[in-house]
Amino acid sequence: MSSPFAFLDWLVLGLYTLLLFAGGWLLRPRHTETTREYFLAGGTVPSWLAAISVLSATQSAATFIGGPDYGFRGDYTYLAGNIGGLIGALFVAHFMIPRFYAIRAATVYELLEQRFDARAMRWAGGMFLIGRVFAGGARVYLAAIALSMVIFASVDSGGIVLSAGLIMVAAFVFTFAGGLRSVLLNDLVQFAIYLGAALAVLVWLWTAIPAPGAAIIEGLRNAPEGVDKLRFFDLSLDPSKPFALPAIVIGLSLLYIASTGTDQDVTQRLLASPDAKTGARGLILSLVATVPVVWVFITIGLLLHVVYQRPELMGGQVLEAASQFKGQKINVFMHYILTELPAGLRGLVTCGVFAAAIATTNSALNAMSSVMVQDFYRPWKARRADMEEHHFVVAGRWGMALAGLAMFAMAVASFYWQRRTDMPLLEFALQVMVFSYAGLLGVYFTALFSSRGSTGSVIAALLAGFLTVLALQPYFAAWLGLDALIGKLAFPWQLTIGALVSTLVCLSVPGPARTR
Repeated sequence: MSSPFAFLDWLVLGLYTLLLFAGGWLLRPRHTETTREYFLAGGTVPSWLAAISVLSATQSAATFIGGPDYGFRGDYTYLAGNIGGLIGALFVAHFMIPRFYAIRAATVYELLEQRFDARAMRWAGGMFLIGRVFAGGARVYLAAIALSMVIFASVDSGGIVLSAGLIMVAAFVFTFAGGLRSVLLNDLVQFAIYLGAALAVLVWLWTAIPAPGAAIIEGLRNAPEGVDKLRFFDLSLDPSKPFALPAIVIGLSLLYIASTGTDQDVTQRLLASPDAKTGARGLILSLVATVPVVWVFITIGLLLHVVYQRPELMGGQVLEAASQFKGQKINVFMHYILTELPAGLRGLVTCGVFAAAIATTNSALNAMSSVMVQDFYRPWKARRADMEEHHFVVAGRWGMALAGLAMFAMAVASFYWQRRTDMPLLEFALQVMVFSYAGLLGVYFTALFSSRGSTGSVIAALLAGFLTVLALQPYFAAWLGLDALIGKLAFPWQLTIGALVSTLVCLSVPGPARTR
């Protein structure tokens, strides 16, 4: 099968590439001499820009490709996950962001240095780096699927490797010179392209369905086999459902606390504002903006359900969806992009996927580099020699290169990992985030709300959280003979159990903890 791109698609992609290069050159900061400028944009980021950047970082290619996939298979219950997001955001805004600003933290892990010691800080930073490599690599992989189909007309290992490499190179090139300030400005441009492409597809799908709007809505409410695809709340107590209300209120609240309070990738933006109130406001604004954005992608999936599975709404004839592309599994949204979108719009959607991937990836690169330099390299170098501040800016650029190589390796590994399971793409991308979050949650809960714990218990808690989530994976549960008991736990419950174990381990050692 040759590339589905027509001349107009290549023209759109070419114009986007020119815009990317021009924007990267024109918007780059002219002077970045200190690590505060490089990693925190000089502490001048307004709440609205922080909100857009957080949204751009969190709503990645996983949402662009996985959101419609979830809507096609299910309903709006993923959107209800923002209830957990609100709980988590309020917690972080009230309890964590003020503490970070009080100590003028450049990374969130400096709080643990204040509470315990530098070794605890480095272990937490190391756990973040591991988790971000997992999650960032999975997101790059999802974007690489789409790009490989379009550019190389293939989703085999060779196409995925080349596509992932293109994403990593582009993200590095447009970030390394200006640091976080470049990331923020790039996020603004990429988000506009990302959302614009999704809205264009939504309008195209809606007009492609011959049934009137009221009939479409009623048809979704009364889908075959008694399914309500407009359902917002799933009140089920089934622990295998990741977006049932109990899992949202407990597990997803913890996920949002972890992602916005213990994950430098997101929290870095909130630390770059002039003060704690501005940073907290940016977090809340990002959550509010998330709801309509996610609604667009889930609704695309619902309309794809109509186009492919509801002949009574399509004038008696539905499209035929392929689940394979060159022998590899694909989701229905990618099939629709490849076979049904007109020339030009198909190119715009490809730009949207690429924009989402770049915005997420350059964010992760800068955040990982900030931890490597500020929490690891700077303290080590300071014990040996006095260095000018610009030396650490250069080190930050090298740090991004190392982080990029690690994420690229994980993207390739994700190709083989995800194909061993029938897990939906969106759930897969979220699943890999919980390994490091479980331990980090236990450590931060202990540091914030007790006087117990020590550096030793911090290290033990981080490892306990990671290993607990690992033991709850279906393949390990089966190996342990516990498949019937724990083998089908959804990732919010895996995170909950892992965080509980981690907290108990961290609390097991009495204080008083060292403070200063």
